[in-house]
Amino acid sequence: MNKIKSFFSTFLLIELLKGLALTGRYLFARKITVQFPDERTPLSPRFRGLHALRRYPGGEERCIACKLCEAVCPALAITIESAQRDDGTRRTTRYDIDLTKCIFCGMCEEACPVDAIVETRIFDYHGEKRGDLVYTKEMLLAVGDKNEAQIAKDKAADAKYR
Repeated sequence: MNKIKSFFSTFLLIELLKGLALTGRYLFARKITVQFPDERTPLSPRFRGLHALRRYPGGEERCIACKLCEAVCPALAITIESAQRDDGTRRTTRYDIDLTKCIFCGMCEEACPVDAIVETRIFDYHGEKRGDLVYTKEMLLAVGDKNEAQIAKDKAADAKYR
């Protein structure tokens, strides 16, 4: 009996008809395609995109060159050099992130004791050659300055879960 059933299902192409029925069900359903540049889907406050360096409200950069983010980075994408300032504090002279190496794990953000390095909601950036995706300290500070309002709002929304 099973051989006869198998013969007819193979001969009548039952699997193909089942597949076509499934396709037919979705053919006339409402489409959920998002037209990307014009429409955007909502993002979580915890989304990990482009990195940014933050400043204190007075304008001074937050990074104290503790190098914890460099030490914890599993991809070795962060390079930091520091120097002592005249007032005795230590600040970075070089802070580079190679986004071609970065795996966007968020460990640098978690390790930072002063919330200097954060990952923003920005995901639509590009580079035309490899060197374009090495973000320097000035570039990271510019991203932070431009998006500080959104970064602060996301940090406040996430604070109750930490």
